[in-house]
Amino acid sequence: MCWEAQTVMFLRGLRMAQGGAKGRAEAQRMITEKVAALAEAQVAATMATLKGSKKHRVAKKALAVYAGRVRRNRRRLSK
Repeated sequence: MCWEAQTVMFLRGLRMAQGGAKGRAEAQRMITEKVAALAEAQVAATMATLKGSKKHRVAKKALAVYAGRVRRNRRRLSK
């Protein structure tokens, strides 16, 4: 996930540096997506905690949310 996240940051930076409607849309998407990802990760971690999972499993559930979003963004931005 580390390399994918770096790739996404680079590709997003390029898109925003181009400016225009696509750059503004990407900046807006980035902000709203971060808020949604945080909420989704919190729900995943809470559910894992309520099920009695150990701490490392709770963290894994929360990180899986971010990993999925990073993967989708890399695919979308690489087109």
